[in-house]
Amino acid sequence: MQGEYTLGKFSILHFQFSILPRSFLFKKKSVLSKKILVTGGTGFLGSYLLRHLVQRGHNNIFAIRRKNSRMDLVKEVENKIQWVECDVLDVVGLEKVMEGVHQVYHCAAMVSFGGKKDRKKMHQVNVEGTANVVNLALESKIEKMVYVSSIAALGRRKKLKSINEKTKWERSEFNSEYAVSKYLAEQEVWRGVAEGLNVNIVNPAIILGAGFWNEGAAAFFSKMWKGNKFYGQGGSGFVDVRDVSRLMIMMMETEVHGERFIANGENWSYRKLFEVIADHLNKKRPTIGLTPMLGAFAWRAEWLRSRLLGRTPVVTKETVANSFRTWRYDNQKSIDTFHIEYTPIEQTIHETSQLFLESIQNGMNPLYLSVNQ
Repeated sequence: MQGEYTLGKFSILHFQFSILPRSFLFKKKSVLSKKILVTGGTGFLGSYLLRHLVQRGHNNIFAIRRKNSRMDLVKEVENKIQWVECDVLDVVGLEKVMEGVHQVYHCAAMVSFGGKKDRKKMHQVNVEGTANVVNLALESKIEKMVYVSSIAALGRRKKLKSINEKTKWERSEFNSEYAVSKYLAEQEVWRGVAEGLNVNIVNPAIILGAGFWNEGAAAFFSKMWKGNKFYGQGGSGFVDVRDVSRLMIMMMETEVHGERFIANGENWSYRKLFEVIADHLNKKRPTIGLTPMLGAFAWRAEWLRSRLLGRTPVVTKETVANSFRTWRYDNQKSIDTFHIEYTPIEQTIHETSQLFLESIQNGMNPLYLSVNQ
């Protein structure tokens, strides 16, 4: 056989496999059979995590979903996941599914920069929901948990040049209600650590990738396709969704616990981000820098549009305010600990743009990037 040396009746490749310790093979099998629970599995990041776990051979994966959850992003692995209908506010349902669980990936969260009604619900889901997961994880004596937080939970203040895992939270006009909710949710996780829970926290930057084209950062591609002329004057950190998913699995499998890790591919200006997206979609680059006056008009117009269409606004008062600020995030800790190689952001944009262009030929159906181990 080409590229394979033989030794008697057995190839060296077979021989190498045969001399692996039986304990190693059984250990690997037992690891892949551990009961894993994923919250937020039908969402953007959670769907990539589920596909990664399935690809790695895990065969005892449970995920919770609501009755009206959209399954578009998990079609590829839907029949390989054991689905349970409940949410993080359903303590009874959570308690049942948590029985016998070894590992928990808590991805479920609500992102909103809208009105008071949304804010109240967001705090319930993000803070109370996380408290429920932490409490039941402690009660069930799980092995380990990975919690998805956000760079927003690290806090932002005027004179902060670079943000890392040691940055201390301070009240600031630059912290959105979403940021506050994720910070408070983190406090529930740290409480769990104090009570004996093995957990790591990931703080992703703005996550890029294919998904629902009118939600999250994927909406940037829809905006640029429609001929957006404006760009924010600030900047932030950006990361490929697949890198966050891979890092989460590394954080679960490591012996390290009680730590937080920033997941950030590169720090870019919003202008550069929009220009590169426009280039890959063969659209004109935005040429008008957003001013406070234009920003005030933009978020009000978006609010009205979203009310008429019944959609979540992409541009809000809070997002406009932060678009004038530049926040830089240090990813060195994740690189030093896990030796992760982050995907170049332009590559992520290229791959996502290709899927977006494919999607517009098919009614803007949600699509997703391929994942590798």
